[in-house]
Amino acid sequence: MKRLRQFPALFGLAVCVLASGCTVGPAYQRPTAPVPAKWDVTEPWRESAPKDGVAKGEWWSVFHDDELSALEKQALDANQTIKVSVAQLEQARASAAVQIATQFPNIAVAPQAERERLSGNRPPSSSVPITSAVTQNSYTLPFTAGYEVDLFGRRRRSIEAAQASYQASAADLENVRLVITAELAGDYFTLRQLDTELGILNRTVQTLQRGLQLVDSRHKGGVASGLDVAEEETLLNTTQTQAILLLQQRKQFEDAIAVLIGKPAPDFHLPPNELKGEPPPLDAGLPSDLLERRPDVAEAERQMQAANAQIGIAQAAYYPSLDLFGTGGWQSADIAKLINVQSTFWAVGANVAETIFSGGTRRAQVQFAKAGYDASVASYRNTVLTAFQEVQDDVTGLTVLQQASQAQQKAVNSARRTLDISTDRYTGGLVNYLDVVTAQQNLLTNEQELAVIQGQRLVTSVLLVKALGGGWDASSLSAVHVKSKLKDVVAP
Repeated sequence: MKRLRQFPALFGLAVCVLASGCTVGPAYQRPTAPVPAKWDVTEPWRESAPKDGVAKGEWWSVFHDDELSALEKQALDANQTIKVSVAQLEQARASAAVQIATQFPNIAVAPQAERERLSGNRPPSSSVPITSAVTQNSYTLPFTAGYEVDLFGRRRRSIEAAQASYQASAADLENVRLVITAELAGDYFTLRQLDTELGILNRTVQTLQRGLQLVDSRHKGGVASGLDVAEEETLLNTTQTQAILLLQQRKQFEDAIAVLIGKPAPDFHLPPNELKGEPPPLDAGLPSDLLERRPDVAEAERQMQAANAQIGIAQAAYYPSLDLFGTGGWQSADIAKLINVQSTFWAVGANVAETIFSGGTRRAQVQFAKAGYDASVASYRNTVLTAFQEVQDDVTGLTVLQQASQAQQKAVNSARRTLDISTDRYTGGLVNYLDVVTAQQNLLTNEQELAVIQGQRLVTSVLLVKALGGGWDASSLSAVHVKSKLKDVVAP
């Protein structure tokens, strides 16, 4: 094999090339997005420090519901959608590790043992005449090494893109966790709203049954008409029907919760429990803070950096590549003399390659990468605008629902007084029973509406926490970074 005796000079040249390498492609800068100066809020809402109202991690603790907290922990441990995102994050980490590994040379060994017979009629390879066939052994223990010098930053851009994609996957996992836990909390409070409505219906049924007994006894005594009995029976049966239909809706939400926590629906049951208390106070903070608190916004921003790095990778194809290589080892016809100074061989060299004509492929690849970056910028800005919309909608919704709750509570109080007055007047013989039935229907309707509003307030509170990012902070992504470690570099 040809030996290159200028190895020191070649090595010095390689060091100089490595030191002078540059990185092509645009340096990444986060594009701007339209950010409002403040939220459109009315009392009792106010702007405040962004992270005061929502606990980091277990944001659902603000509702002080032990049963909800237990369900949320089960969902984080067993939800299959979250497990998919965890696996995808591991894939992204491994992809980044693959790119990190390209910083190091490739070293390989390929031992070979061969016994061959050369023909006695083979053509001569030298001036020595061939007199007979030859049978010989050959033992080789070669080592090869290769390294592509990152002259123009293609590898550095590839690592940058992989690291950004890894961080985007980490933000996606946090977003999936936020979506799943928020969906669980929303379903939980909706189920409790149905429990409240069922409680109202069941209590109303008991009241109507007592009323029916009263009217029936008066009818038998000749005081009330059969029409009064029929009207009370109709309202009683209608109320029982509503309760039966609500049980079906409740089961559907119970089954949805079962799926979210990774349990078979037939084996999962939640005992009835009516809504209690008020939604927790939440502060929306400033709109500019939302860019650091939403994992989906952080994911879109990381995807922009990955797309920006792809432009540099595409542009690096315009420049030449430099590969350094070396090979060496031992070769002998006698295995006993294999590890011998006289059996050594080696060679070093370098290859420089440059594409002269590609038919416009490189230009098209750069255009493709730039278009991908432009699309990621538009997607990022759209994600930001959607985030502002969701927070504003939920803040407005909570304000309206709070006012509606206060007004509806007054309506319930008025309906209850109306029923008391109608019952007293009927007992005194001043009105017929139709007034009582109408008052009963009115009270039932208003109590149900109040329960619905209360459930909507809690669900909207959950949506606001979700829209605010659930207490997450994008600064945590700085720890999501693959670094070269000796144990990983030398691992097979």
